[in-house]
Amino acid sequence: MIDTAEGYAGGKSELEIGRVFKKLGYRRTDWIISTKVSGEHLLRRWEVSAGTIRHQLRSQSNHYYLKGKVRTTLASAGSKYLHTDQIAQVEIVRAFNHVINTGKAFYWATSEWSARQIEEAFHIADELKLIPPIADQCQYNAFHRQRFEVEYKPLYQKYRYGTTIFSALASGVLTGKYNNGIPDDSRFANNADFFKNTVDSLTKEEGLEKIRKVKELTALAEKELGCTVSQLALAWVAKNPNTSTIILGATKPQQLLENLKALEVLPKITGEIYQKINDILANDPKQD
Repeated sequence: MIDTAEGYAGGKSELEIGRVFKKLGYRRTDWIISTKVSGEHLLRRWEVSAGTIRHQLRSQSNHYYLKGKVRTTLASAGSKYLHTDQIAQVEIVRAFNHVINTGKAFYWATSEWSARQIEEAFHIADELKLIPPIADQCQYNAFHRQRFEVEYKPLYQKYRYGTTIFSALASGVLTGKYNNGIPDDSRFANNADFFKNTVDSLTKEEGLEKIRKVKELTALAEKELGCTVSQLALAWVAKNPNTSTIILGATKPQQLLENLKALEVLPKITGEIYQKINDILANDPKQD
């Protein structure tokens, strides 16, 4: 599976995927390609007012833009169809129904929508006899739990709503690589402007507390499970029955191979180990 978006590298990500598929002779049917459409990207790309963007996104006629964007993505990636993964607003349920019915996507989903917005999408789909979303691409990790574990809980129960997890390692904080500062050849160092707020937060009380917890989790992982803290963190996310799939944001082949070893750790996350992890985290989300 490849997750991309029109906004990644100014659209070059989609072009690169198409180039690589063609060069390596990959069969399209062997891969899932998901993409995202973002109102924020529209704002940056065409430099129009936020009010105009909001108006366009709220307009039912905006589905013509989305259908056009899907055609552009298909051309960029050199593909006849894709697995459209995310969109921006509830009002375009009709548009993605059309996209699916015309064979340009198999499913559509949401990304970081509130439970209320997702519920509304289901109501619209039901009322108009259209296809509802199937999953949300949401942030979930040991330090970010509220939405996934509490807010979305009714959606899991009512709709069997799926999830595609991003930032399972909290932008690398849960790898332990930032326990003693920012290494030169790290994501935070190489993208200093983008991660400036995150890096600054690690020097404050809350950030230092996270580092302390990562060190405790590291000791638990190494002594009791024989794995790295990264593998423990990924296995912890995968252990949740409402996790459908996890996006691995590896920047090097070796990182990907190491991350995949989390599958070997997964069966070791017993009830006792899970409780030990929870005791270290001490951040059970508040129930609504």
